[in-house]
This record gives sequence, C-alpha cells and structure tokens, in this order.
Amino acid sequence: MKNIPILIVFILFSQTIFAGGPWTQKKGGLYLKLSEWWTIFDEHYTDQGRIDPNQTNAIYNTTIYAEYGLTDRITAIVNTPFLSRNVINNIRSATTEELLFPGDAITTFGDTDVTLKYGITKPGAKIPIAASITFGLPTGKEVAGDQNNLQTGDGEFNQLVQLHAGTGIKISNGLSGYFSTYAGFNNRTNGFSEEVRVGAEIGLGFLNDKLWINGRLDIVESLKNEDGTSSTTSTSIFANNAEFTNLGIEANFYITPTFGVSAGIASAIRGEIIAAAAAYNVGIFIDLN
Repeated sequence: MKNIPILIVFILFSQTIFAGGPWTQKKGGLYLKLSEWWTIFDEHYTDQGRIDPNQTNAIYNTTIYAEYGLTDRITAIVNTPFLSRNVINNIRSATTEELLFPGDAITTFGDTDVTLKYGITKPGAKIPIAASITFGLPTGKEVAGDQNNLQTGDGEFNQLVQLHAGTGIKISNGLSGYFSTYAGFNNRTNGFSEEVRVGAEIGLGFLNDKLWINGRLDIVESLKNEDGTSSTTSTSIFANNAEFTNLGIEANFYITPTFGVSAGIASAIRGEIIAAAAAYNVGIFIDLN
C-alpha cells in the first residue's frame, strides 16, 4: 500500500462516532444501532511512527450500540461487538504460488464497553456538561489461532473517566448544528499503559434534521508506564502503548422520524504501534428519543 495510511480506531470510537457528547437521553429515551465495522490491513505503525509491512490481516465486527435514559440526567450506554472475526491471509510466492506462511481465522465475541453518563447541568442547559465512566470488559479473545496471533480483544479490564461539554446551534431554517468536546483518563490493567484521551465533534443537520453529518477528532496519548507484558503484538489493533490522532466522518439519514441508516470512515494523521489501513462502518438505527 503506497497511499497515505489510514489509522484503525477500534478502542472506543470505531463502531459509531455518534455517541451523544454531553447530551443525556431523557428518561425512557432509547437509541439503538446495529452496525458492521471492518478493516483490512497489510501495514502498521511502528513505535517510531513509521510504516512497516505485515501479513495481511482483517477484522470484521458486527455490533449493537445502545443508549437508554435511566433518568433525565443518567444514561446507560452499551457497545457490544457480538460477532467479531479476525483473519490472517495466506502468504504465497509471487512467482511459484508456493505457500510461504499459512493464514488463520477466528470468529467469536469482541470486547464490550459499558458506560454510565451523568448530566452535571440540568437538561436544556445552553452549554451542557456531563461526566461518564466506561468499563471495558475483556469479553473478546486475547490469544487465539494456531500461532496464538489472532485477537478479538485485549484481555484487560479498563476504566475510562471522561468529562464532556458542548452546545447546540440553530444556523437557519432547515439547518442546525452542534459542537462538543471531551477529555478523559483511561486506567488500564494486565500490563497495559494508562492513556490520556481528548477529542472534539462537530455535527451539521440538514433537511430539517433528517440528514446529519458528523465529524470527529480523537487523540490518544499513552503514558508508557508499562512495558507491554500482554500477549498482543505490534501488528494487532490491540497492542500496548498505541497512540494516534484520528479523524472520522459519519453520515446519519433519518428515513422516518425514528429509523435511519448510517455510513462512516476513519483516517489518521499520526499513529504509533497500531495497524494502518482504511476503516469503515455502515449501520441502521432506531431513535426513540
């Protein structure tokens, strides 16, 4: 691959970049999304931020994402890749077609994120502020395959604490928007370094809010305070001390007031110790808010 590399962002933001920002669901409000996320990569970022080749890998995640308003100020969020497939392709000689390195594949459950978000400001505030805690559950496979080089999870239980703020904007008739930002700290276990995370999201609503275009910036910086004793490799999307600056865009179209479709892509301008390739997602959603 000679084109500009695109970073894979699996950790929390790959499945959907429409995650509510500082806004909580009203009591009983429900948002459900079924999505497919996938990537195929034959290159990865080194710990020096350079690009090196690797045996072609692919990951496909079928995910359910849900937000539910427990109260007007407390929202429960679950992000579950209930079907995750990790594939490593065969490597054959370009001249003789001889099999040089065999491929492998697994299909299993992926890692699950469970979040509680609390609205610090009251609903309807001009500048809403919220705090959240996300528990990363190691429900995926850290080590699998004939050579123990396949993963659908990182094998560690992490706790991500974040503070969110934002505002909605009424631009004109038929056009509205919002802006939100966040900062957080990710406490990790099992030989993984802690992380600092910051980011921002901007969205524009067209056609009387039937079409939303959302753009997102996510930055993850590792504290590099652990030596990486986990069994995941540097060519995995689950490696220790991974860092990135990521840009993503997603379109959400409401076919009816409560049902819609979405599609998105994520790309990077910087990365370390993480796979490099295009990452895509498509989905359908129900919004009962």
